[in-house]
Amino acid sequence: MRCYVSGGTGVKRDDRQQAIMDLLVTDGEVELDALADRFAVSRMTIHRDLDDLEGAGLLRKIRGGATIRSGTQFESDFRFRERQGTTAKMAMAQAALRLVEPGMTVMINDGSMAAILGQQLAACRPLTVITNNAAVMDTLKAEAGITLIALGGVYSAKFNAYLGKVTEDALAHLRADVAFISAPAVSGLEVFHMDETVVRSKQAMMRQGACRVLLVNHSRFGNAALHRLAALSEFDHIITDQPPAPEARAALDEAGLTLTIADPQEAEA
Repeated sequence: MRCYVSGGTGVKRDDRQQAIMDLLVTDGEVELDALADRFAVSRMTIHRDLDDLEGAGLLRKIRGGATIRSGTQFESDFRFRERQGTTAKMAMAQAALRLVEPGMTVMINDGSMAAILGQQLAACRPLTVITNNAAVMDTLKAEAGITLIALGGVYSAKFNAYLGKVTEDALAHLRADVAFISAPAVSGLEVFHMDETVVRSKQAMMRQGACRVLLVNHSRFGNAALHRLAALSEFDHIITDQPPAPEARAALDEAGLTLTIADPQEAEA
């Protein structure tokens, strides 16, 4: 483990940029002037660091600093997302487990919500689990009664998942009883994501799942992102942690879509 001192004299660029990312994972947002003071470098040096990190898709520059929080064209780092809303994710995972029976083949996509679900799946063994989610792979690789099919591809540290053509081609030759898909944005009756490569892997899983289940935090309703993933009507089940805003719920009801509200007490049990 590398340690970083508050002062920055002599800190190499790569180490300084890693330290900036560590701060963002913890705090969600950083200020340019505070970073310049912390690392004892010029504001221009910090500007260049933030430009490099933004170019790598790791952060979003904002006025006076940078953020790791999601935006229309930007999804936050997996390490940041996995710290957020654990109780809500646990509740949704418990609701999702009610759709899983021993002997099934289950697909799980990338994402911190899916990672929580992966931790719970062993309770339904025996199962075959197909996933591109590295956190799920780590959780289930040593579990008895779990046949783990780990999808290859190009590893993305930002999403902690394997993505790309290799992943999509592998999915085309597989079939599952249920595919669990998470998403960061629902606008109207459509589901969106910020990253095109992630969208393609999710869509590939949806094509190969006999039953499709969307897992989405209530706060993500009423938000759009750059790439359309699917229509809500393409999912057999929609699971969230709390009722969404009235206008979002009204749109679902008018379209005849059923929304499952997870019980947070189950997550605490």
